[in-house]
Amino acid sequence: MRDFFIGLLDKLIAVLVILMIVGVLVGTVVAATSPMGGALQAVGVLIGGGLYVILMAGMMYLFLGIYHNTKRTADILESRG
Repeated sequence: MRDFFIGLLDKLIAVLVILMIVGVLVGTVVAATSPMGGALQAVGVLIGGGLYVILMAGMMYLFLGIYHNTKRTADILESRG
């Protein structure tokens, strides 16, 4: 049952990353086409949002990777004993 939820978490993270990328792209288009916006603001939203997505996705996948590495280490130690 635990593996089922970890698998769902992996899929949920992938969906969240895709939604964040779409949100950054939509925000960029809105910033570029709004009357108070412009190309410089759109580039700022794109760069800032892109960095945010990279950092958040990296942290989420890092935490999930730590879980997988810990599980593999526990399995190896258990098989030796």
